[in-house]
Amino acid sequence: MYSGTTFRTKSGRMMGVHQKIDRVAHRHIESHVPKSFVIPSIHEVLHFEGLNGPDGIKRKSPGRDEPWHYIDPRNPDDRAIIDMINDHIFNLAESFRTKNHERAAFEMAWVAHAIVDGLTPAHHYPLEEKLEELRGGEGLDTRITKKDKIILPGENRRQQFSNNWEYWGAKGVMTTHLAFELGVATCIAPLRFESSAPTSEDLAHVARDGFEAVYIETLHHIADMNMYEQFTKLGWTRELARETRAELIPDIIRAVTLAWYQAVVMAKEPV
Repeated sequence: MYSGTTFRTKSGRMMGVHQKIDRVAHRHIESHVPKSFVIPSIHEVLHFEGLNGPDGIKRKSPGRDEPWHYIDPRNPDDRAIIDMINDHIFNLAESFRTKNHERAAFEMAWVAHAIVDGLTPAHHYPLEEKLEELRGGEGLDTRITKKDKIILPGENRRQQFSNNWEYWGAKGVMTTHLAFELGVATCIAPLRFESSAPTSEDLAHVARDGFEAVYIETLHHIADMNMYEQFTKLGWTRELARETRAELIPDIIRAVTLAWYQAVVMAKEPV
């Protein structure tokens, strides 16, 4: 999802989808944290979004330790982002236990970012495979400069133009991706999503089965809506905007809140 331009730390304050989701989830989690817990403020959490978030790494050090937040919902072996989320939740619980306030703010922001991207329909597109195809079989680790990330190679000028047009041109792979995410940012900007709070059943589900089970259920539900497939065919429609406001974003906010809650539950358990 869109998190700002990553040129400055406060970019995305108005239109950043990650920032908006974090704000709402933070309001929700505050009512489920014991008084003995002091969780980071939303301002501390948002410090680690945008330029200081996962998207900022892509600009600061392309191809080096860059988080890859794509997932195939229909492939049970595609677990990279799920393992990443589990690691962040474990680290967040440890931060709560040790009262490491700054680390807790970092983990809250980064686990939220991974969850949001992993549940975003545009991130279910097989981008890694497509990039390798357009780059002549070269893996993502070869994109080590900003130029490598922006300009695709080719065996000759004609093929290079064709590859870049397929990626950046009208209805290209990345053009479509960005259009979807900016459309989400636009259609949810005025909303507060107060009804997205998890229910007592949701909280019990996480405490009993763990966040991973909730995440996979939410992932499959969103994938079954086929929102990105609809968008690539018809663009933004009233129905797609309605689904985004009524289901997609509330489901994602609820998931972020439940991931933070899972860390609270883990931190309360005896070591």
